[in-house]
Amino acid sequence: MRVSGRLLADVRPLQISPEFRRLWFGHAVSTIGTWMTGVAVAVQVYDLTSSSFAVGAVGLATMVPTLLMGLLGGSIADAVDRRRLVVGTSSGLALVVLLLAAQAALDLRQLWLLYALTAAQSALAAIDAPARRTFLPRLLPAELLPAAGTLMHSSWQVSAFIGPLLAGALAASAGVFAVYAVDALTYVLAAWMTTRIRPMPPEGGGTTAGLRSVVEGLRFARRHPLVAAVLLADLNATVLAMPHALFPELADTRFGGGALATGLLYAAPGIGGLVIAVLSGPLGGVRRQGVALMLAVGCWGVGMIGLGLSPTLWLALGFLAVAGAADVVTVVYRGAILQLTTPDAYRGRISGLDFVVGSGGPQLGNARAGTVASVSGPATAAVLGGAACVLGAFALAAAAPALARYHPAAAAVPE
Repeated sequence: MRVSGRLLADVRPLQISPEFRRLWFGHAVSTIGTWMTGVAVAVQVYDLTSSSFAVGAVGLATMVPTLLMGLLGGSIADAVDRRRLVVGTSSGLALVVLLLAAQAALDLRQLWLLYALTAAQSALAAIDAPARRTFLPRLLPAELLPAAGTLMHSSWQVSAFIGPLLAGALAASAGVFAVYAVDALTYVLAAWMTTRIRPMPPEGGGTTAGLRSVVEGLRFARRHPLVAAVLLADLNATVLAMPHALFPELADTRFGGGALATGLLYAAPGIGGLVIAVLSGPLGGVRRQGVALMLAVGCWGVGMIGLGLSPTLWLALGFLAVAGAADVVTVVYRGAILQLTTPDAYRGRISGLDFVVGSGGPQLGNARAGTVASVSGPATAAVLGGAACVLGAFALAAAAPALARYHPAAAAVPE
């Protein structure tokens, strides 16, 4: 499995493509705003209810539109000019956040309105993300797609730190209205940046959006051995070994650190992911990307086993950081393989399916982890989930030999 000698992140996509720079910058800025709004909504809901359950219910309000519109959004992306679609969704997201700002300024204090607006925001984001992902193969050569994926994911990692910090500081000093107003500006900026990218009509004139188009995309994913294997690899990791639901109980009963230990457990995968993103230069030189993907999934499972067996908090944080680094590798190669092996006519729908898998898998995984922990305890739930993930990676590698044989140079679909 040959790798390049480059150590630091490969920034050539930013250097050679002005359009990719605009896409990346708009995505990074709007993601910071999205994290800010997530914090502001949580603050408002808790202020209204003093209930953690009510705050958690925001996730339930967003789950259904995310899953449904993720599939339909991919169908729409294969039917229309994708650049125009992203400009429209970014503008719609700006409008929704302005409505959030208005309800805060007017002090309406209506819980149902907060749920409804966050659901609308999630529905638009579920259309926006699959369409945006289809841009990369049009803007960059195939060999730079892993580097581009790393840069996009790195901006997400950084935004996950910066957004909540800015939201907390701004909400404390100027109120949640100011937080929403800043987020609206980020979406306007993202929309403007997108207008400066070439038109992105689907190849061959596109398809008619709707249920039939969605079903065709699902059939393509089921029939295509690489696409199916890559999506199953992600579900294997998230459904079987997602640990977030275990963190509060582990912090309390195993590590005795309470809220501080809980926060560190949540942060550790992101820190590991950020480190590997910065030192991601070798990822672009890997030729056996399918093998690397499955190894990364296995490392994620090993990290969860280590979490469950760790006698100290710092050792647990180390295993979680390794798992977070493996997660970045998985995201990078999953995106690259899907983009290169999917014909342009299906890219919107497969990107939508990937979005649904990436959003729904962790939710199911946390439900599984919490259920197992209620019977066996959080440490055992982590070990069992990690072991199942490792075994699942081996089983999937044996059942999908096309993944082991995958080579990006031979897999590229002509445009």
